Amino acid sequence: MAEIKEALVSDHTELYDTAIARRYFAKFDRITGHLGRVAGEVEAEGRLTRTEARVLGRYLAGLNASFAALSHKYLMTGRTDTAPRLTFDRHESGFPVAQELMTMALDAAQVGKHLSGMASEAELKDRMVRQIVRDLTVPTELQFALSQRLYYEALAAGGLFWARNDPEAQFIAEAADRRQFLIHWAVWDTQTNLPVVYLFDVQDSGKKPLPNDDRRWPLVQQGLMAQSVGGLKLLTMAQGFDKDFAAIHPKRLRRLTLGPMHSQDFTLQSGPISDVLKAASAPDGQDWALVWTVEDIVSDREEEVKDGWFSTANRQIWKLDPVHGIDTGTTSTERMVILPEPVFQALVEVDAPGLRPYRKFVVGAAGQIIPAV
Repeated sequence: MAEIKEALVSDHTELYDTAIARRYFAKFDRITGHLGRVAGEVEAEGRLTRTEARVLGRYLAGLNASFAALSHKYLMTGRTDTAPRLTFDRHESGFPVAQELMTMALDAAQVGKHLSGMASEAELKDRMVRQIVRDLTVPTELQFALSQRLYYEALAAGGLFWARNDPEAQFIAEAADRRQFLIHWAVWDTQTNLPVVYLFDVQDSGKKPLPNDDRRWPLVQQGLMAQSVGGLKLLTMAQGFDKDFAAIHPKRLRRLTLGPMHSQDFTLQSGPISDVLKAASAPDGQDWALVWTVEDIVSDREEEVKDGWFSTANRQIWKLDPVHGIDTGTTSTERMVILPEPVFQALVEVDAPGLRPYRKFVVGAAGQIIPAV
């Protein structure tokens, strides 16, 4: 047990230097800025509906906002002895550890108290100028105070990606005696330290629309969040949901895992991606590759089965990939990689077999997204 704990801790590291911390957040600022454009490309290919793309775009915007908030919190890392340090997972993640997001949620719960006890941004900047002019010293303490104010203001503004983003239901259509909803939610997975988004297509034959049903909807939300862990197969989730909620008929469940992020500067990687990054020797702003995994399970048909001595229930028969479906619990699993041009060129030259099945999205010199064949 001690060996396992030591291995987990060794995967986590702190950003202890100002310049390193700023490079880390600058890298993610560029990366998260590209994700929405990749989602747009996937939508244009017809693999996401407009509603799904809009929902996913909201989570991606929230992810960008969370990184922006954390960049304010850790702006003074290394400048003072008491300045906080970000902890991130450097092995098969590259993202902040889940505890960072949990702490951010706790801070958000008391944001009013924090802001009410702080000087305004204008007042802090005025004090800085006066200290520089009068004392000819760097106003480090005031800079730290301002960074924390900006952090809490970002939390107060909302729209962030939290450790838990509880399920919401989007009405899609109504046919016969069933309403169709897209249920979506997201988590920061505590095992992998990666943001994960779920898209769940269901049909509802209940008397009340699902989001307006104060008996069923809280149970649905609780059940979905309880099963939102990366190690759980989609087939297990879908079958469990189908059995637990008689008047809700699941049709398709997708799990989108955003990451890991690989970088020679910040992460430890092995295998083909390590060889590609080493061969690229790209400058700091272009030394990265982000993997994006989409797991998908689709209902093949619906059958009526016995459910007790005298009753029957509708159950979904799930379509599994004929080759890997039993092992993965999915209809399909697709991995994509987003990477700058220098890294893509190295990938082509290395031609690692393990990366051939990945769909490639290349970030051009002007920031455009180019799907690679």
